[in-house]
Amino acid sequence: MTPGWFNPVLLVPGIPLAGALLAAMVQDSRFGAAVAIIAAAGGFAAACMLPSELGSTLFLLIDPASAHLSMLTAFVGLTTAIYSRRYIAHELVLGRLDERRVRRYHVLLLSFLGFMLLTLLSNNLGIAWVALEAATISAVLGVGLPRTANAIEASWKFFIICGVGIAMALFGTVVLYLAALPALGPGYGAMTWTELAHAAPQIRSTLLNLAFVFLLVGYGTKAALVPLHSWMPDAHAEGPTPISAVLSGSVLNVALLLILRLRGLMAANSMAIDPGPPIMALGLLSVLFATFSLWGKRDVKRFFAFSSIEQSGLAAFAIGLGTTGAIFAALLHMTLHTLAKSAVYQAVGRAAHRKGGQHFSQITGLIASDPALGITLAAAVIAVAGLPPFGLFASEVLIISETLRTLPWLTPLLTLGLLVGGWKLMSQLVTLCLGPPTEAKGPAAGWLTMMPAWLHLAIIAVLGFAMPVAVANWLVAAARVMPS
Repeated sequence: MTPGWFNPVLLVPGIPLAGALLAAMVQDSRFGAAVAIIAAAGGFAAACMLPSELGSTLFLLIDPASAHLSMLTAFVGLTTAIYSRRYIAHELVLGRLDERRVRRYHVLLLSFLGFMLLTLLSNNLGIAWVALEAATISAVLGVGLPRTANAIEASWKFFIICGVGIAMALFGTVVLYLAALPALGPGYGAMTWTELAHAAPQIRSTLLNLAFVFLLVGYGTKAALVPLHSWMPDAHAEGPTPISAVLSGSVLNVALLLILRLRGLMAANSMAIDPGPPIMALGLLSVLFATFSLWGKRDVKRFFAFSSIEQSGLAAFAIGLGTTGAIFAALLHMTLHTLAKSAVYQAVGRAAHRKGGQHFSQITGLIASDPALGITLAAAVIAVAGLPPFGLFASEVLIISETLRTLPWLTPLLTLGLLVGGWKLMSQLVTLCLGPPTEAKGPAAGWLTMMPAWLHLAIIAVLGFAMPVAVANWLVAAARVMPS
């Protein structure tokens, strides 16, 4: 990788952030939408070049894990920007957003995307903290754009809860720096993942344990792990749907990658506590709590937010297991869930416009009234439920198999959570897509408008059941980045 203050890798977050700046300077919302698509496409193109730039500098770390999640995040950002063009234009027609707030939306979407990518690619814990906080603020402002009382309340709740979490992460970062000082001395080295990994056996274990607790709680908040999850359902229910399409998976992946790196650091110090049980405990608690919280939800977006909490918990549980197979399964699951849940929210946003609301009682019989939309949503829900022919079935089976091999006594609890969650998802699919349709109050969604979601679903199917050898090897390399 090219050393120095500027590196071509910086184009990955830099293009979306530059696009946000350009979108902020223009007065035409349609031009802002075009800027968002072009900037997101540029960020994705730059991210696709990352595998040829593997390596690290003082401030950047490009390994298979960060490169993979950067490409995934940039791809979802691109499809969301394409989806947003018509969705936000319809919100403008409905009067839920005005011209000024539409322009702000494109700025915030690109800012959110750019700062998430910067977090993924950062080798410096301080820069990662700042970038993740900036991404959070962008998302908070995006959630509050409708300016309804509920949206403002959700935005403040998002800000306060994640603000507390990020404050704890800051304290943990400071403690980790202090723990590394005797081994690495003052300076940037004691703040970089690569240097910390090399010096991990010499880091003071008492301070390392303290840092771990605060960092796990802080970044666990961003990953929406129970009991740190309560910001997510409100943010999804009240914010613009395209924000949910990115927020539901990508921001969780950013936090989970930081937890994965932290786990590797702890595992390399023989005197530190075992990081696996606390991470697994949060993960399993999230799976079980979110699964049973699916009952009684009337708002479709809130319902699927709890599904995201469940899937984040499952990935965290696999990370806690810590074997190469479990981390491979976690990365695969994070990838597939991000694509599937983004497709779900893209379809749900269209359905809410079509039926004039986002409650289950308002959205029924989609296949009868709007075949393109109904089939898309049905396929996406089947994917999230972890059923064939989509790949979450494979990733969930891998996680259960690894649990059965290493901690068999936890397998029944984990399996129970997945089965109950999958059953509830399928029962709600019947409500949304089958039966007599409710009255349509908006334009129909054609097949062309559903193409981003179908692209996601096609990738999920391929990665689950016909994964190319090169992709499998890439994910294995990513899983081996962190020591067991």
